[in-house]
Amino acid sequence: MKPVLELRDVHRTYRIGESTVNALRGVTLTIDPGEFIAIMGPSGSGKSSLLQILGLLDNPDQGEFLILGHDINSFSEDEQAGLRNNLAGFVFQQFHLLKRMSIVDNVRLPHIYSGLKGNFREEARQRLALVGLENRIGHTPNQLSGGEQQRVAIARALIRDPLIIFADEPTGNLDTKNSLEIMKILKDLNEKGKTVIMVTHEPDIAAFANRVITMRDGLIVSDERRERVSVAAAELRESDFSFMTGARSSRLKDGRFIGFMAQAFQSILANKMRSFLSMLGILVGVASVIAMLALGEGAKAAMQEQFKSMGSNMLSVRGGSAMLHGAAQGSGAVARFTFRDAEDIAGLRPLVKAADGTISGNVRAVYENSNWSTSLNGVGYDYGTMRAAVPAIGRWFTREEIQARAKVAIVGVTVARELFGSTNPVGRTIKINRINFKIIGIAPAKGFSGPRDEDDVVMIPVTTAMYRVLGKDYLSGIFVEVSSPAMMQQAKHSIDDLLRKNHHLSQDDDSFNIRDMTEIQQMLTSTTQTMSLLLGSIAAISLVVGGIGIMNIMLVSVTERTREIGLRKSIGARKNDIMLQFLVESVGMTLSGGVIGILIGIGTSFLLSFFAGWAVKTSVFSILLASVFSVMTGLFFGLWPARKAAELKPVEALRYE
Repeated sequence: MKPVLELRDVHRTYRIGESTVNALRGVTLTIDPGEFIAIMGPSGSGKSSLLQILGLLDNPDQGEFLILGHDINSFSEDEQAGLRNNLAGFVFQQFHLLKRMSIVDNVRLPHIYSGLKGNFREEARQRLALVGLENRIGHTPNQLSGGEQQRVAIARALIRDPLIIFADEPTGNLDTKNSLEIMKILKDLNEKGKTVIMVTHEPDIAAFANRVITMRDGLIVSDERRERVSVAAAELRESDFSFMTGARSSRLKDGRFIGFMAQAFQSILANKMRSFLSMLGILVGVASVIAMLALGEGAKAAMQEQFKSMGSNMLSVRGGSAMLHGAAQGSGAVARFTFRDAEDIAGLRPLVKAADGTISGNVRAVYENSNWSTSLNGVGYDYGTMRAAVPAIGRWFTREEIQARAKVAIVGVTVARELFGSTNPVGRTIKINRINFKIIGIAPAKGFSGPRDEDDVVMIPVTTAMYRVLGKDYLSGIFVEVSSPAMMQQAKHSIDDLLRKNHHLSQDDDSFNIRDMTEIQQMLTSTTQTMSLLLGSIAAISLVVGGIGIMNIMLVSVTERTREIGLRKSIGARKNDIMLQFLVESVGMTLSGGVIGILIGIGTSFLLSFFAGWAVKTSVFSILLASVFSVMTGLFFGLWPARKAAELKPVEALRYE
């Protein structure tokens, strides 16, 4: 019959500061299936070190350690974790129960690291009933006595139906009555075929064992066998040994990940205020990103609408150099355009679809007791369709009205509001520079173009403006609609050549300029995008700061939960399991903060739009960007704490004070 555990000349040395402690000095030991062994000895004798090596919580410095004939020294750390999960059950003196979980969740904890699918709550209830706690299932560890907590620890040790139970001073923190009850449970388990290995310093507790090993100074000084043991369970898992140590990639992992998620949110909710403060940086950053990008997108959309209202494929021909303005132009620096120029440009087909001359000035409009200073635009017949200015209320000028210099007007919504309030002005008569004009329409609202209100305008026939109101004999400018965007440059060159020919201008004469509206649009759109990017980048700094806060909290969490990490490793958690759990917690905090931040950001955008009147547009892209950034922040800043947690050794973590 093959021994279940075997040590051959095992040594274990610890470094404590500058001192060297020889915990085990050449220990040789064979343990058969079904034995109940008590390991005794004074403090510092090496009994706990021996138990930790037997339980795969620690590794020897030298010597051989075999389980069911397999050399453990050749096994990786993860393979040893698989053995701990399938082969061993641990009962600790300090219980090591997770306070934030119910006792059912504590008992079923080893199953999370088995990789098997299912929640195993019913199995946990059965194990609790086995140790007499079926009436305390809904309680947490803090609601139980010491004896009851130790029973929970025993139930947890049994949940994976282990071959061996390791108990480290299982009665050390209990009174006599509870100690006897715990030992009775362990004895019953041994009689059912479980191998029990227990460390104790009390002879009356060791009396329950059928074999007592006494240690001193890292050596076994006596090994007393009291009776033969049953070997009914000796071959129980011999054929399953490779399965116990095999990689869990071949198993179902659903239960493990779902379990990690549940525990991560339990951990977050267990420290609500700290978790909220940790999420605050992410929350503010995401809300800022959403709001800032919404402002940028809103400004971009508003600008597109504004340019749409100006018409498509537009060229603006103006007198004077593009680099000079107002009085700075000086004498003779401005070309004077005529109706013939507009007609000649309109004849440049198929390059030009339409061309219309305009004249502008400032006037005072009066209606009864109301008066208003506004801009006057004298326009032609094609101007309405070219500049998207055809009234929705009323009508546009007819060709006959333009030819007859009719006294009819179309007012912008600002002028209509200032002169008429909420009354419909169509059909009424106003005075423009003391001349009566009949209102025939209200121009479509266009909003502001920079500081200028595009709706603060009165439009009249260009001939009327030129000869009856402003007294000018030349046009202020010519608007040209090009047939297609691809012809814009060719049209500009043709118009330039035409005007220079009409006005006998040389090629270096800059007394007029031709502006491409699409170029202005592209320039302003590029500026808006740059501003949006700048605002988003500034807001993203909050995300980085929030991520650093998350990392700090996770590092504190690793320190606070060192014993918990040791417990999880002792029941079968591998490095990747611990890393995944802490990453899930980190991402859970950042993603939760991100979701709340998205809602706050959308709400902030709405408030800015409602109260400040700013154009905002929340895009799906910005929401996805913020969500992905939240997850990536959690992964990036949670990786170091998670890795630090995963690198902890089980025995060192369990000893942490």
